[in-house]
Amino acid sequence: MKEDIREKLKKFKDKDTMLSKQHALKFKDLLAQEMHQQKSKKNHLKWLSIAASIVLLISIGIQWYPSKNTEKITESKQKNLTSKEITLGNISPEFQTIETYYTNSIKLELSQLDLSEENREIVDEYLLKISELTKEYKLLTQELNTKGVNDTTIDALIRNLQLRLQLLQRLKKQLEQLKNLNTQNNETQII
Repeated sequence: MKEDIREKLKKFKDKDTMLSKQHALKFKDLLAQEMHQQKSKKNHLKWLSIAASIVLLISIGIQWYPSKNTEKITESKQKNLTSKEITLGNISPEFQTIETYYTNSIKLELSQLDLSEENREIVDEYLLKISELTKEYKLLTQELNTKGVNDTTIDALIRNLQLRLQLLQRLKKQLEQLKNLNTQNNETQII
């Protein structure tokens, strides 16, 4: 069963097969036909891709091309917005998410403050700063309504919210430090 392949090949005798005299010509003709067919497919696909690209560019151009109707629509939207007060949340859903996050975080921090007579002075100072920032936020919102939506006002509104939240977090840390200091003082007095 185990025989060497070389031995089997030596025993194998190939019949002399004769190729026709026109074999080479037939082969060249078949090759030329096949090559010619592939070129036509490639050209067809090339023209199809060019046409698709042109249609895509035209559709994008039509979508972004300003027309009189779109100008009227944007003017009516601006009139509706000016009839209502524009706030950071009214500009876009992303800004509404940002405004909601910061206002809710500020309210949460305010609700978690531990007020006592010992820390009243510190809390009052921070709350005074926060009320000033709240007034500034209202002024920035009025500026947004009078001057229109612009990046500098939006950035200022977001920074105002961030600063208020940071102040409340800093106040919370200071109150914790004061509380820890008072408990340590009480422990040392007891000892």
